[in-house]
Amino acid sequence: MLIETPQNLLYVTGGAFLLGWIVGKIGAYFGYRKKPKERDPRDDRIRSLEAENRVATSNAEKGAAELEEIGKRLEDAEQEVASSEQTIAEQLELIEQLRIDLKESVLKTRELRAELQDRATENVRSEVKLREVETELSVAHASTDLLATGVLDYSTGNETEEIERPPIPRTATGE
Repeated sequence: MLIETPQNLLYVTGGAFLLGWIVGKIGAYFGYRKKPKERDPRDDRIRSLEAENRVATSNAEKGAAELEEIGKRLEDAEQEVASSEQTIAEQLELIEQLRIDLKESVLKTRELRAELQDRATENVRSEVKLREVETELSVAHASTDLLATGVLDYSTGNETEEIERPPIPRTATGE
């Protein structure tokens, strides 16, 4: 009949809870006294492993960040190398074009020098012929003057008589 009343049920439940709590406290007190004072070395090992794990994790994060930074610098360096290679290729093409132009210029210069040398040779020949013609002309002119003055006479044939000769006039060329 005790259980039939709801108020009794409430008291019994409260008493059972209180009794369990008291028994738990007493058991914990005696259990704590029997517990050894030294810590388990496995706990220390677990704590040190956890600390090493945290350090390794932070180092891994730093390494990952450094790796990303190095990757970015590598990409920048690759782009710089690519642009440098392109610039070098353009400059090599320009050098090759200039080399070809230089060869062509040297050939043209040689041709022009050869032509100039030929013209100079021809000019010298022309001057020599011109001087020969001038000399012949001056000789012909002088002989004409001598015939006109009578100093030179081919018609008489007297070679024993001395004829007074006037001075020979000089030509405009100085000969």
